[in-house]
Amino acid sequence: VQLQAFGGGLVQAGGSLRLSCQYSGVTLGRPGMGWFRQAPGKEREFVATISWSGSNRSYADSVTGRFTISRDNSKNTVSLQMNSLQPEDTAVYYCAAKRATSISTMARYYDYWGQGTEVTVSS
Repeated sequence: VQLQAFGGGLVQAGGSLRLSCQYSGVTLGRPGMGWFRQAPGKEREFVATISWSGSNRSYADSVTGRFTISRDNSKNTVSLQMNSLQPEDTAVYYCAAKRATSISTMARYYDYWGQGTEVTVSS
């Protein structure tokens, strides 16, 4: 199983970025997916999650209304549209997959992780 996240970069406060994660692997089945982030000196935290069908989604309070998670199962991709970015959004963003189809806000329920993509928001 492989997960590859891309789309990070440097953006000014108030700007937008779109992260994408492509996953592959026969054993993955119909995975629920999530995005997490880890800022320098801080613990990894939950950002957003989406079920296999896309009908269930959940967001961290800090990103609700600004970030949108979506997926295209025909392309095995999950995306995170990030708007109104703030310096506190600066972090390495990781996509993760769980074998179960449901959502989860807890990192321990995810089975596979990508390598991360760095997002830097300047003030």
